[in-house]
Amino acid sequence: MRARMVLGGVVLALCGSGLAAQQQFQILATVLDASGAPAADLQPADVRVLEDDKEGKISRVEAVERRPSVQILLDNGIGLGSDNLTHLRNGVRALIEAIPEGVEMTMVTTAPQPRFVVRATTDRKALLDGVNRLAPDSGAGRFVESLNEATQRIAKEKPDTAPFVITVGSTSGDTNIMERDVERLMMRLQDRPTTVHVVLLVGAAGRSASGGGNQTEIGLAVTKMTGGRYEGINAGTRLATLLPELGALVAKNAAEQKRQYRLTVERPAGSSGDLGRISMGTRTGLQVVGVAMERSAK
Repeated sequence: MRARMVLGGVVLALCGSGLAAQQQFQILATVLDASGAPAADLQPADVRVLEDDKEGKISRVEAVERRPSVQILLDNGIGLGSDNLTHLRNGVRALIEAIPEGVEMTMVTTAPQPRFVVRATTDRKALLDGVNRLAPDSGAGRFVESLNEATQRIAKEKPDTAPFVITVGSTSGDTNIMERDVERLMMRLQDRPTTVHVVLLVGAAGRSASGGGNQTEIGLAVTKMTGGRYEGINAGTRLATLLPELGALVAKNAAEQKRQYRLTVERPAGSSGDLGRISMGTRTGLQVVGVAMERSAK
C-alpha cells in the first residue's frame, strides 16, 4: 500500500524569471521527521512535487550538508538615535550569545554607508568587542544598500553555506532608493536561498520618517520571499529582547537546515515557458518546513 501523502503545506512562489524553457528544475528542501529533527534519509517515493497542481517526476534526491553564516546589519544613524545605542548594544550582545559557538558571523553598520565593524569570523570575543565599538552617526542608515552588499557577499560563499541576514533599520532617511537596486536585491535573494529577518524602528518621536514607506515595503517583501520574520517596533527598548529572539530563531533554523535535500524534478508533461506555482508534500511522518529554488538545473 502506498504511504499517504500530505500536500499543500509548503508553496514556493516564483518571481519571474530566467527559469523559462527548462524541462527540469531543482529545489532545496528542509524536511523534518516526526521528532522535529532533520530527516536522516529521503527517497523520491517519500515526497511529491507539483507545478500548478500537476505532479512532476523526481529524478534525483541528494543530501546536502550545510553550515550557517550570519550577517548582522545595524542602523546606527539618525533613525536609531544615540539614545537607543545602549539598547542596540545589549540586544546585539544577546543575539550573538544565542547563536551556537563556531557559527561564522559578520557585523556591519549602515550609516552613513555600510561599514564593517567585524568581518566574517567565528571568534566570539572579537564579535562582542565589536559591539562595544558601535557608535552613533548623524547620517541615515542605508537599508537597501547594506542588504545589497550582504547578498553580494553571500553570492561568493561556498554552495554548502546556509546564509542568514538580520538587519536592524529604521523608517528615517534613506530616501535615495533606486528601483533597479531593489530588483537586483530580490533577484539575488531568489538566486541564492537566504533567510532574512528585518527589524524596523518605526516613526521614532522627533525624527524624520522620510523614506519610511520604502523601508517598510521592502522589509516586508524580503522577509516574505525568504521565510524570515519582520518586526516593526515603536521603541528602541524592544531591541534588547527582540534581537536575542531572532538569534534563537536563527539557531533553530540553522539546525533544521544543517541537512537538506536537493531534488531534481522533471516538469509535468505538457509544461512549458516560465515555471508556475510549485508545491511540495511528504508522506505521513515527515514534514517539509522550507523550500527554495535552485538555478543549477540544466
